[in-house]
Amino acid sequence: MGLGSPLNLPVFSAGIATQLTRYPRFQSIQVADGSKDGNRRWARVKVKVDDHIIVPALDPVAVEADADQVVEDYAASLVRLPMDASRPLWEFHFLDFPTSEASSTVVLLVHHSLGDGMSLMTLVFASARSVADPTRLPAMPKQPERTAAIYMPRPRSAGALAFLGWVWSYFVLAWNTMVDVAFFAATVLFLRDPKTSFSHSDDTVFNPRRRFVHLSLSLDDVKFIKNAINCTVNDVLVGATSAALSQYYFRKTGNTITEKICLRSVLPVNLRATTSLQVRDDI
Repeated sequence: MGLGSPLNLPVFSAGIATQLTRYPRFQSIQVADGSKDGNRRWARVKVKVDDHIIVPALDPVAVEADADQVVEDYAASLVRLPMDASRPLWEFHFLDFPTSEASSTVVLLVHHSLGDGMSLMTLVFASARSVADPTRLPAMPKQPERTAAIYMPRPRSAGALAFLGWVWSYFVLAWNTMVDVAFFAATVLFLRDPKTSFSHSDDTVFNPRRRFVHLSLSLDDVKFIKNAINCTVNDVLVGATSAALSQYYFRKTGNTITEKICLRSVLPVNLRATTSLQVRDDI
C-alpha cells in the first residue's frame, strides 16, 4: 500500500492495536486439537503489536538508486520466508522512503488462512478512519455510471431491425458464456492446455523464486481507450494483459506459431458493493 505522506509509526501502531487486532483471526493461532487425525483449531492468544510491526534496515545506496526496485525486491523476498506460527500469522512491513508513486510504503503479509484477498483489503479499509473525522470510516468513491453498449436499455421505438439486433447481442452473449463454461468444465475434468513456458510440468522442480510485480496505469488513459472502442474498463485491462503475455512469450521462446497456443487465466472479480464500507463488527 502506498501512502501519501511519510510514515507515522505511532499512529499506525495505535490504529492496528485498537482496530485490526480486535478481529478474531488476527488474535488467534492454529494449534493441534489432540485428535488422532492431527486436526488443527484456532486458539486465542494475547497479541503483541510490536511483534507484528517490522521496519527493515535496507541499503540506503540501493534505495537512492532505485527505490521502486527496492520495494519490489523486498516484497518478493517475503514470500520465501516462513512465518512464525507461534503468533498470529500477519505482519506489517513499513518502508519509510519515497518511491515514484508514494511517500512511503506498507507491505501487509497475511497468511491465506486468515481470509481471501478482497476480504482482507476490506477489513484493512474498515479499520482505517477518515483524517477529517477520526470517528468515521473513509469515504469510498462514487460508483461510476456504466455507458458501454451492453448496458444500454432496450430500444423501444427504433424499429424492428434495431430490436432484433438488441436481442441478437444478448443471444451471442449467452452463447459465448455457455461455451466458456463448457470449456472450463472440460479443462477441470480432462482437457489440458498445450505445454508452454507458462505451464507447470510434472517433472519440473519447484522454484520458490517468485515475484510480485505491479504497474500503475492512468485511469484516464484506460477510459480514453474504453470510449474509443466502446467497451468496458475490464475489457481494456484484459486486452492489455493478453498483449503483454503474448509479447513476453514470443520474446522468450522465439516461437511464431500461434494456432495451438492456449493460456487460461483466473481473474478474481469483487462482487461486493464498493459504495460504502461496513463497520468492523459487520464484516
